[in-house]
Amino acid sequence: MRAYLLTGFGGPEKLEYREDVPDPEPGPGEVRLRVTAAGVNNTDIWTREGAYGDLGAGDPAAWRGALEFPRVQGADLVGWIDRVGAGVPPERVGERVIVDPVLYTGGEAELATSGLLGSERDGGFAELATVPAENAIPVDTTLTDAELASFPTAYQTAYRMVERVALARDETVLITGASGGVGSALVQLAKARGARVVAVVGPGKQEQALRTGADAVLLRDDVPAGESVDVVADVVGGPAFPALLDALRPLGRYVTAGAIAGPLTELDLRKLYLKELTLVGSTVSTHEQFADLVRQIEAGALRPLLAATYPLRDLPRAQADFVAKKFFGKLVITPQE
Repeated sequence: MRAYLLTGFGGPEKLEYREDVPDPEPGPGEVRLRVTAAGVNNTDIWTREGAYGDLGAGDPAAWRGALEFPRVQGADLVGWIDRVGAGVPPERVGERVIVDPVLYTGGEAELATSGLLGSERDGGFAELATVPAENAIPVDTTLTDAELASFPTAYQTAYRMVERVALARDETVLITGASGGVGSALVQLAKARGARVVAVVGPGKQEQALRTGADAVLLRDDVPAGESVDVVADVVGGPAFPALLDALRPLGRYVTAGAIAGPLTELDLRKLYLKELTLVGSTVSTHEQFADLVRQIEAGALRPLLAATYPLRDLPRAQADFVAKKFFGKLVITPQE
């Protein structure tokens, strides 16, 4: 099959396009799908760069520890099941599925040690992929496969964030990075809960954020004056962190699932305890939460924000465009083209 292989930690030169990769075969409890669309994410870039390790100690790592090379990246898979492994009903062949990218068994506490497609096992930047059968969720929608591939990682991350802080109707939430995949998903999910959304975006993206559902828009690095929001949903981090805490009302909640602007920041503990703030970390959703997300997609409650598609051979260009951040929504690879 055709696939892009990640051959080691580093820059785009570590991506190798191949047309002779052996077709994967589904093991017991697995299905194989013909991948029709696969979304591009920050995790792809950071995994390639080894950014999840202790860079100061020269110890690069993938999503959850060591990474085996070569690896097919791509966590967001949509496609059609063409083969099943032992123990999987043969009737599943021919199903159109969207794949839950989180790899774990057990309860919610297992999320802390979960793996991810495209990191702990091969993902969707290939013509074929195998996944655990329970991760391949049948989907019934008129959305295109590329539109569906805009959802998995971004929306399940956002879903988990609003769940972790129990965002409620009529609360005001400040969302950073609101033009990106997770940020734009947060806008939609927050509005679906009846919250008032203040979106922070880069120049030229204000109108798009308003069309997505934001009630108000601020330019990057700006925050509301005074203690004016109940919740901050942050995927940016970096030097803006102290100002984001300033924007929270007493008893406010801050939730983070990313650090695009940098993972290290300063925290004034007096601000934390005097305002009785709650700081929450969030990563990926449970299988149950992902299934609920798929039901919302099928019901038309969430709108895909597909910025562009690229054939498999153009994966390096797609990643370069992703890093440049000059788009609104999601970039998607279409391996069958």
